Amino acid sequence: MLRLTLEQIRAFLAVTRAGGVRRAAQGLNLSQPAVTARLHKLEESLGRTLFDRSGGGLTLTREGELFLPHAEKFEEVSEQISRAIIAPDHVEGWLRIGASETVTQTWLPDFVARLHHVFPRVQVELNVDISSNLRDALVAGETDLAFLLGPVSEPSVDNVALPPFPLMWFAAPGPEPEGGYLSRPVISYARNTRPYRELRSELLARIGPTVQIFPSSSLSAAFRLVETGLGVAALPEAMGRPLVEAGRIVAFDPGWRPDPLYFTASFPAAPRAHVTETAVGLALDAARRVEAISSIDRM
Repeated sequence: MLRLTLEQIRAFLAVTRAGGVRRAAQGLNLSQPAVTARLHKLEESLGRTLFDRSGGGLTLTREGELFLPHAEKFEEVSEQISRAIIAPDHVEGWLRIGASETVTQTWLPDFVARLHHVFPRVQVELNVDISSNLRDALVAGETDLAFLLGPVSEPSVDNVALPPFPLMWFAAPGPEPEGGYLSRPVISYARNTRPYRELRSELLARIGPTVQIFPSSSLSAAFRLVETGLGVAALPEAMGRPLVEAGRIVAFDPGWRPDPLYFTASFPAAPRAHVTETAVGLALDAARRVEAISSIDRM
């Protein structure tokens, strides 16, 4: 009697998509020996060798190529059952989320709380990093869902646009410098990010080569540097508003603002995982609530 398990099929698909056992094991949150054991059990059940292991890596054999579309159908049926039948509080597993600091400091805590409420048995693993690193981890199969400066232009990745983050100029309290606020050093995002490149280009065009730009890899640190009077910064309005209300920094208008930051929820196009799709919807709701509050405050 043919006995296949969903765990064996998921291991087969994970190894096929990741190109090896190590990355597949990371994606499944299993040890490499556990993934290898599932592959061997699957091959024993089918009586066929699905992977060619002779070249030092794993490539599909002819039988593996023939089995692949059937495995994908098994996976799709499983997701359909999960959506239609299994109660959310009985869904188990892991969701690896990557997020930029801007998202982490604003609506991510609300999102994670709501996700846990819907899927109490799903464990969340969170990685906070710059968008370029988050993109690489997503494409490599090391992340299930990323909130980053997007979209990710890869055929294997789907993107859902999230509400943008308007930027606002901030400075320490006190009188405006004689040469204007922008005569001070400008504290910016990390050097290898898109916001830094765009801001630098705009400042050079408006002020010239004398402008001083201090990159920071931490938005929290950037706000602290503004608060101490070291410089000024164009940072997310949603993050700066509580500090303005507390009197720790002030907002100012030099006559222009950098473009808003546009984020996406990016995730693998296949498989269409039920938990991931639900998480994207929850993230969109959480981001819209922050946007709505910001819009009211600007009225």
